[in-house]
Amino acid sequence: MPTISKQTAEHYRWGGNCDGWHLVSGGPLSVIEERMPPGATETAHHHGVARQFFYVLIGHLAMELDGVEQVIGPGQGLEIPPGIRHRAHNATVADVTFLVCSVPPTKGDRIKATDKLAH
Repeated sequence: MPTISKQTAEHYRWGGNCDGWHLVSGGPLSVIEERMPPGATETAHHHGVARQFFYVLIGHLAMELDGVEQVIGPGQGLEIPPGIRHRAHNATVADVTFLVCSVPPTKGDRIKATDKLAH
């Protein structure tokens, strides 16, 4: 099997200024490396089926889970079961780089939150 890296993985942009690299895709597991610049945020949402695990490589990632904020740093992770409303954002002055592992992949399983989460 060939090795995979950001240099060889499929790249995409999201949220206007964030980057993602599909390290593992096409099967029952999705592993994405993402980079969020300072001030970047995603829309609050949940997944009906997918279970996710966010793992920080560089920087500090703020995660809102059902309106409660937690900050995870390098070497720390957070599991998010299906049905839990969440939103990742970078409230720092430096980029944050993290892995998002999803089982099954979240394509077609993203449900936008209808109300705002606390800031």
